[in-house]
Amino acid sequence: MADPDEILLTADEKMDSSIESFRRELNGIRTGRAHPSLIETLPVDYYGATTPLKQLGTINAPEARMLTIQVWDRGAVQAIQKAIQASDLGLNPAIDGQTMRLPIPPLTEQRRKDLVKMLHNKSEEARVAIRNVRRHSHEELRKAEKDGDVSQDDLKRSEEELQKITDRHIALVDVEAKKKEADLLEV
Repeated sequence: MADPDEILLTADEKMDSSIESFRRELNGIRTGRAHPSLIETLPVDYYGATTPLKQLGTINAPEARMLTIQVWDRGAVQAIQKAIQASDLGLNPAIDGQTMRLPIPPLTEQRRKDLVKMLHNKSEEARVAIRNVRRHSHEELRKAEKDGDVSQDDLKRSEEELQKITDRHIALVDVEAKKKEADLLEV
């Protein structure tokens, strides 16, 4: 027997995880300041396996416009350099043994616009993910009603509650995106 409250709770949790994922992606969009989260999830081809950069070395931000990576395995240095240069971050690492320095250049006006465009794309992806959760939960509620587990009145109430949950999460995405956009456009 499908419980509408349980379906709504599950939907709320899945939408929360979509928001968390969106926030992590926002951390990867750089503003003018250096922050380890900018590169820590960067995928590196490490001996044939795709590995996040944070698993291959220690990432620090010793200055506002500098990141350093202390690579643990000397054999990974070239792979990390290749991954950074292939990314859309526009960074060029300087290598000193097993230490890499990534100077963060100031953002140009065009780069800011490109980053804002990328931000809008990621925001839309997050909204679509939330709507997909809503659609899936809506289908579960309809199926429960068809199976006789839920009355039509309960179905109607649950659908309205599901829409409120969805609206709340989409509003959160919009708030986070606006904050990040303000950061990006700040000179």
